Amino acid sequence: MGQKLIIGISDWKVGRGDDILVTYALGSCIGTCLYDKTTGIAGLSHIMLPDSTAIIDGHTTRMKFADTALPDMVDKMRAMGANTAALKAKIAGGAVMFQTTNSKFNIGQRNIEAVKEALRKLRIPILAEDTGLNYGRTMTFWAENGNVEISSTVMGKKMI
Repeated sequence: MGQKLIIGISDWKVGRGDDILVTYALGSCIGTCLYDKTTGIAGLSHIMLPDSTAIIDGHTTRMKFADTALPDMVDKMRAMGANTAALKAKIAGGAVMFQTTNSKFNIGQRNIEAVKEALRKLRIPILAEDTGLNYGRTMTFWAENGNVEISSTVMGKKMI
């Protein structure tokens, strides 16, 4: 029997086989599922902010940012035996939680763009996404088959 791995905000975890990875409360944050079908190794990241370069504080976790969390998670998956050339992604989140006319404060959209750029740099294609709009999501990811369920109180449940 696999483990249920809970991924908090500014966190990532890697599992395999019949592990289930779950992250809650994706508002403007982005959940990124990475999956190697050949090995069954799976990772889920819950990033909070797009870019680590604006942070001077050396005590801030690298798991918080798209540009550092995703490469670090890929490195861990590679160390566990994943074929990085076979990795595929599914992403969710990036909601606009507070209406504003200033795009600088639309952290959800900035997170979506940053995750897509980090995945582009890692040469990982995005197979599916459920991003944007104005509601929170929970993401459940099955390592055994790469299936991802998105659930929200507003939109119900769907598979991506």
